[in-house]
Amino acid sequence: MPELPEVETVRRGVSEQVLNVPIKRIDVRYSKMINGNVDEFKNILTGQKIIKIDRRGKYLLFRFSNNYTMISHLRMEGKYLVESHTEPIEKHSHVIFELADGRDLRYNDTRKFGRMQVVKTDDEMLLPGIKKLGPEPLSADFTVDDFYQRLQKKKKMIKPALLDQTVVAGLGNIYVDEVLWMSKIHPQTPANHLTKTEVRELHDNIIKELKLSIEAQGTTVFTFKTAFNHAGEFQKQLHVYRKTGEPCERCQTPIERIVVGQRGTHICPKEQRVK
Repeated sequence: MPELPEVETVRRGVSEQVLNVPIKRIDVRYSKMINGNVDEFKNILTGQKIIKIDRRGKYLLFRFSNNYTMISHLRMEGKYLVESHTEPIEKHSHVIFELADGRDLRYNDTRKFGRMQVVKTDDEMLLPGIKKLGPEPLSADFTVDDFYQRLQKKKKMIKPALLDQTVVAGLGNIYVDEVLWMSKIHPQTPANHLTKTEVRELHDNIIKELKLSIEAQGTTVFTFKTAFNHAGEFQKQLHVYRKTGEPCERCQTPIERIVVGQRGTHICPKEQRVK
């Protein structure tokens, strides 16, 4: 699933290419991708311009010129591509926004898990999936004190706690494995057992890792592509994720794969120990 750096990369790439270009027509080829009435979805957005694209956690928020916002979640394999209208439409392109300048903004999703919904701008913050989100990890709201207090309330293991979007928004399996390794914290450690010092280091490593990944245009492990149809580059900088059997960069102990909360998890068994 695209995580915060991948979704931010998509946001920047799409913004660079389609802002302020009128939408001539919308072709919805898989109706279940739209939450709500498909005809209403098309009627509200046809003829409008995307004037800005925001992001909240893993959600993309397309701001339209008529004061409506399209909320888009990429789920497992969703991606947006900008292509010439004359280019053949790939079979997994399920929602196509035909632009007035001869290009298309195409939403492509192999698994068809992605969803879109249109609401009045600002009403998106009332939707259950968004209003419960924790702080953005790259914002001033993500403070050590608040992060520590949120973790103190969690008896669950730290990995599931970090995957809980109400604690901090945008983290998924890849970056949780990475930041826990960076912080020398075992993913099965109860979240409320972490000291303030450990939480501070974890907090700082989350910010550091996400910034580096955004600079590298995200991580492509399976199918992630940018809006320019390029793979991300951050997979070349991963320390532990999917490195089973390879030596830990710090101590040379072979990386192990375990299961935590039903998720494949990668650790250094020497440096990451359960408290």
